[in-house]
Amino acid sequence: MDMTLEVILLPVSDVDRSKEFYRDKVGFHVDLDDEVMEGVRIVQLTPPGSGCSIALADGLQTPTGTPAPGTYHGLQLCVTDAKAAHEELTARGLDVSEPQQFAPQDGATFMYFKDPDGNGWAIQEYRRRATEPLHQLLADLAARREQE
Repeated sequence: MDMTLEVILLPVSDVDRSKEFYRDKVGFHVDLDDEVMEGVRIVQLTPPGSGCSIALADGLQTPTGTPAPGTYHGLQLCVTDAKAAHEELTARGLDVSEPQQFAPQDGATFMYFKDPDGNGWAIQEYRRRATEPLHQLLADLAARREQE
């Protein structure tokens, strides 16, 4: 059985403020902003090139519990060039740390930011994605599985 991670419900205190932050400063695309049922508004945003979105909700009760705004840490984005991404993000007004290289290999450079509620994100430089996009690798893997 295949499973895909496609949406992460991100706890925020102000949906409009967070929508503006993720759209204008981080550069996410707004996929949906609608009242999906009476009293429940969902704003879904996707990073460019990603197969996974975040959802901001107002009025939604989740059966497994509702985390408090600012309690998510470790969410991670990947870029092919950390320096270029840092320049673009800071030009948009995002308070993002300088890229830090922890080791010389690909995938070992990171920078960090928090949203207005304090939810924490990492941005990882993964240069290999320039020539090997994740969506293509996953499609190739699925095709090999079908042949087996």
